[in-house]
Amino acid sequence: MSIPDWISVILVAAMPISELRGAIPVAMMYGFDPWTAYILSVIGNLIPVIPLLLWLEPVSNKLRRYNSWDRFFDWLFKRTHRRHSEYFEKYGTIALSLFVAIPLPVTGAWTGCAAAFVFGIKFRHAFPAIILGVMVAGVIVALTSLGFFTF
Repeated sequence: MSIPDWISVILVAAMPISELRGAIPVAMMYGFDPWTAYILSVIGNLIPVIPLLLWLEPVSNKLRRYNSWDRFFDWLFKRTHRRHSEYFEKYGTIALSLFVAIPLPVTGAWTGCAAAFVFGIKFRHAFPAIILGVMVAGVIVALTSLGFFTF
C-alpha cells in the first residue's frame, strides 16, 4: 500500500529542508493543478509551526542541560542575532513575515519559528506573521514553477 499523493505533498511541505519550496513542484509533478498544489503545500508547511512556536523554548531549555546542546544553542542564537538582529529589532513581525516569505535556502517556516524564539516574538504575533510569510512564499514558488519568474 502506498501513501496517497496528497499526503506525500503535505509531508514534503512539513519537512524542514524542503518545506513548500519542494512540495509545490512535487505536487505539480504528481499532476495537481497549481491551486491544489499551493493549498496542500501551505497546509503541510504550517503543520509544524504551532508545535515549534510552543515547544522550542521548553525543549531547548531542557537540552541546554547537556554541554553539547548548550554549545549548539549558543552558536545558533549568536549566529541568528548576528545575521538578523538589525532587521528584527527594527521591523519585528514584518521582518519575520518577509524572512519566511523569501523562498531561499535557510528561510521559511521552520527557521522563522527559530527566529521568533530567538528574538522573543510572542506566539500571538509570530503565528500570523509566519502564516503570511508561508502564503507569500507559496505564491512565489507556484508562479516560479509555472514559469512566470526565471532566475
